[in-house]
Amino acid sequence: MPARTPVASTLAELVTELAGVELPIRLRGWDGSEAGPAGAPVAVLRSRRALRRLLWDPNELGLARAFVSGDLAVDGDLADGLRQCWRLAGDSQLAGLRLSGRDRVRVARGALRLGILGPRPKPPAAEARLTGRLHSPRRDRAAIAHHYDFSNDFYRLLMGEPMAYSCAYWTSDDPGYTVADAQRDKLDAICRRLALAPGMRLLDVGCGWGSLVLHAAQHYGVHATGITLAAQQRDFVQGRVAELGLQARVEVRQQDYRELTDQPYDAVASIEMGEHVGEQHYPRYAATLHRLLRPHGRLLLQQMSRGTVAPGGGAFIERYIAPDMHMRPLGATLLMLERAGLEVIDVHALREHYVWTVRAWLDRLRDRQTEVLALVGAEQYRVWQLYLIGGALAFEENRMGVHQVLMVRTDAEGGSGLPRSRTAILGADPAERLAAAWQPAAALAGGS
Repeated sequence: MPARTPVASTLAELVTELAGVELPIRLRGWDGSEAGPAGAPVAVLRSRRALRRLLWDPNELGLARAFVSGDLAVDGDLADGLRQCWRLAGDSQLAGLRLSGRDRVRVARGALRLGILGPRPKPPAAEARLTGRLHSPRRDRAAIAHHYDFSNDFYRLLMGEPMAYSCAYWTSDDPGYTVADAQRDKLDAICRRLALAPGMRLLDVGCGWGSLVLHAAQHYGVHATGITLAAQQRDFVQGRVAELGLQARVEVRQQDYRELTDQPYDAVASIEMGEHVGEQHYPRYAATLHRLLRPHGRLLLQQMSRGTVAPGGGAFIERYIAPDMHMRPLGATLLMLERAGLEVIDVHALREHYVWTVRAWLDRLRDRQTEVLALVGAEQYRVWQLYLIGGALAFEENRMGVHQVLMVRTDAEGGSGLPRSRTAILGADPAERLAAAWQPAAALAGGS
């Protein structure tokens, strides 16, 4: 039934009556009507289907489906609009909101008047549809393929060189300092904290597009092995290895961490991969990392965390970005790592560094919009807008964190083999690093 009253004002009045708060954003209905504070970001309801999605899923997933499908748009600053909606959702008056029977009747009448009653709309094509047992090897491969295997060219546009899809380490606020510089500083910091030296064996569990194994082999002279579940990542790294002539120093495999049998390694890294292994499987993951290290060997784990109120990944991320992802408070992760036999040496919080990293990626996404649309289409472009803007806000507002955790496998007597000085353990900051650390691997190895 067509709406007999303006869509926007009907909705605004209903929300105000039920929640007892004013809308922080402006609404524009499919009939052209508007309501809400002037000058605020405008949520544009392009069709009745936008509200139908929210009626079926009155939560983060319903909003995500409406936006990704294009049924809901934002006119103005999308980041500010999301920030205002998040604050509204966290309002103390809404946190404990329970609809009475009379309220439910009011909602039903409003829905009928607006003509939004109907069957559940079909989810957008970009939404993951996994089957099988949670975190079985087969399902994990499908989950990784959903996010990482759809276009290497897209990820190159998004990240640029050195193709590092994880939080960067920003060591300068100089205007000429870019995300590429911050990513190289991150890679260098990892190598120094692992105390890499020529001839050592490095394993990267979840190597992505190979930025760490390539950097470590080129600049620190190590023999590096990387594993990934994504076929396109493996093929990309193999191509870069051939281009750089590193066949004798770098190996990349399409392999599950549960299939690793070669050991021991002098150093192990796993950069933002632990979020994908699942809560029940994390102890096995931690035990595997411990087993793959020789005594006195170092492990560097970079991993995202989420507070005690909402562990997991969140409905949008788990459906569109990283299916089956699980994040937990940092302390819970450290406990599982310690139970696996690893000694925690240092924890470095990088939360605000991720704000700067994601904003840089978002700038690249917007600057290259035409190319991105040609590569992945409008629906995926909207997915990535929502993902990057929402991610930046989550880190900015301390709803999510990310940490580098440095660990060591002690020997049978409990010795770590670490130097006494903290500076010696962690190495010099990138701003103070020696030029020798950037020489070709052959020079570091004495020309061998």
